[in-house]
Amino acid sequence: MNTGSATPTGPLRQDGAAPAATPRLSGAQRKAIVAGTIGNTVEWVDWALYSIFAKIIADEFFPKSDGAVALLSTLAVFAVGFVMRPVGAAVLGAYADRHGRKKGMTLTVGLMAAAGFVIAITPSYETIGIGSPLLLLVARLVQGFSAGGEFGSSSAFLVESAARGRRAFAGSWQQVSVAGGVLVASLLGTLATSALSEDALHSWGWRVAFILGGLLGLVGLWLRVSVADTDSFAQVRGSGRTRTNPVKAMFVEHPGAALRVAGITVAGTLTYYIWVNYLPTYANLTTGIPLKTALLSQTLCLVVFVVALPLVGVVSDRLGRKPTMAGFAGGFVVLAWPLLHLLSNSFLSLFLVQLVGMLLILGYSANCAVIMAEQFPPEVRATGIALPYALAVALFGGTAPYLTTWMHESGHSDLLWIYVSAASLISLVVYLTMPETKDKEFS
Repeated sequence: MNTGSATPTGPLRQDGAAPAATPRLSGAQRKAIVAGTIGNTVEWVDWALYSIFAKIIADEFFPKSDGAVALLSTLAVFAVGFVMRPVGAAVLGAYADRHGRKKGMTLTVGLMAAAGFVIAITPSYETIGIGSPLLLLVARLVQGFSAGGEFGSSSAFLVESAARGRRAFAGSWQQVSVAGGVLVASLLGTLATSALSEDALHSWGWRVAFILGGLLGLVGLWLRVSVADTDSFAQVRGSGRTRTNPVKAMFVEHPGAALRVAGITVAGTLTYYIWVNYLPTYANLTTGIPLKTALLSQTLCLVVFVVALPLVGVVSDRLGRKPTMAGFAGGFVVLAWPLLHLLSNSFLSLFLVQLVGMLLILGYSANCAVIMAEQFPPEVRATGIALPYALAVALFGGTAPYLTTWMHESGHSDLLWIYVSAASLISLVVYLTMPETKDKEFS
């Protein structure tokens, strides 16, 4: 599946040789990318719904005596879900390296959908007491386990399904699908908050959104069952190169690549979870802007983000991974302070802050799948992508909503830009010093 057709275009050169071929995706490659993208999209709907309905979940699953404590407890459960991501990355990434990308992706989407249904039907704190937040915690741990394995499996699958010279374009669809899942969740949130009364939204409206997310997960499960595995994995299995312990092989044989993946992720995950996932709730808390207005702004910005991702992937295939990723990190080093200080109680202000931030994040999101896949051979690729990435995400991404809320509640909102700039500076150093892999041989 990873051998694409390439057709020479233009007139022959004077020496009679054909011009350099323009890489094109074959029909099988396009089908694989579509199936992988749609399956990943529906999986991330459930994951994103938790952030969107964080304030409502706080009221439903925790005592209502102190709203700030309830919200922080909800965000702590959000962060705990990220603790399971490295565990899921190690277990499910190794599973995908031993048994195939398809089997790994099928397992992750099934787990995510099942946990979403559990959240949807769990009774409130007023009904069953402490059992309510405990069930919520278990469901989020399962979702974190699933998400930890999803990134490595789906990234390896998409990049391995690409023609030579189109790897960043193919890999960008991994993040198209993630942002697409957030977009669908945002649309569900916008519809629920706009069409329902506060009482209806709190009593059953948010639960309907989670049920719909779970049903979409079943669609993703069906799509993944129907797609073939990649040629890269088939070659590894056919030659007997599969590893009994891909996690150990990744750390022992590729420690530098593993550290590089973690460094690549630091700024990307922090800015992504602040700008793409949590900014509507943060803006509602800090400026008082209505949540439905904040969600509308997020939805519009996500449409631009999703459309632009493959285009930046094309730019990366032509210019390279380093310049496009350095532009992202350098932009946040310079613009974090003015962007966060521009945030105010107006739709235009929030829209501009979200849009500029998401446009910068394109440099990371369009590249992250491909640059990580290019660090490892296929026998440890899913594990190599998943585990260092999940560790960095757990440390910097999963804690971002909690820390931003804590800063606000503690009267230190002005410190957030320092956190964002420092993380971006760390990743900028990694991007500028890492080897360029655009033209690297890839199997």
